[in-house]
Amino acid sequence: MSFLSTRRKASRIVLELDDVHLGKLLKSLRTTTRSGAIASTDLRVVQIADFLKHPSQDWDRHTFRLAVLAHFLAETPVPSRWAEREPDSATALALHAWSEVFRARATGNAEGASRASTNCLRAADLAPLDPTPWIVLLEIARLERHRAAETFYVWNELLLRDRWNRDAYLSMMRYLTPDEAGSRLQVLEFVDSLRSRMPVNAPCAATELTSQVLHYQSIRTRGGVEGLMARAYWTDVYVTAALDRASQHWTQPSFLSHAAALADLNTLAYALMSADRHREALPVFRAIGGAVTTWPWRFEGDPLTAFQRAQGRAEAGR
Repeated sequence: MSFLSTRRKASRIVLELDDVHLGKLLKSLRTTTRSGAIASTDLRVVQIADFLKHPSQDWDRHTFRLAVLAHFLAETPVPSRWAEREPDSATALALHAWSEVFRARATGNAEGASRASTNCLRAADLAPLDPTPWIVLLEIARLERHRAAETFYVWNELLLRDRWNRDAYLSMMRYLTPDEAGSRLQVLEFVDSLRSRMPVNAPCAATELTSQVLHYQSIRTRGGVEGLMARAYWTDVYVTAALDRASQHWTQPSFLSHAAALADLNTLAYALMSADRHREALPVFRAIGGAVTTWPWRFEGDPLTAFQRAQGRAEAGR
């Protein structure tokens, strides 16, 4: 990522963030779809299979690309068609399973979760070092509210394959929230344990800040006096310390090098603006360079509009 330019770039929702090769694939997939070709599904399968045919051991990048593609293709027959054509491809099976999870969350219908679990277990057998099937299994455990013992078994298998995987920690943190299977205390204990042992620039570095933004938004959702006083949450000494650490380090050149770094910078910009630390948010917006993520901005309405409004306030210093 380039953090040196001060020129504001046009903001837009960017699924691929700064992954140029993934961005080219998504553009090609959109073009194929718009062409209306009779065999457009098969053409897209070929495009994706060619793009992912040589998965590297950079599991962070591999996970990110599969997550983006699973979300992008969730409402299409492409993932299932690829899995049918290549039933011995761990990547095809994992992509199909992850797309089923995205579809289930979008529709509230989890009937495809059983099939997704089967695909994940098959993928795990085919590619025993790949953490991706286990990430999807963790998502399924959350979706179906599995017992803690089953969920932590998946979690431990995942960490054996990729110790600091961003999706893994964010998913487990959400599993431990009161909205799912845990409590606020469990989230705090999880974050404290992570902070004490992870590298400061690990792919999962934003887990703590993400948990704080989620909690802030949950307070606002409650409404009433508590909701009106939600801004005071950012004055808590522990919350302030987390913001201080992120604000000090994350925009330094090459400090964050993982695939979803721009997504974490969006989270930081949102948190700083929510805490009325507008001047500190300005270099973060510059580092983002216009690559907007839907979360956490969608909490404020249209995410692109919310981002642009916050960016304008940061530039005005108010």
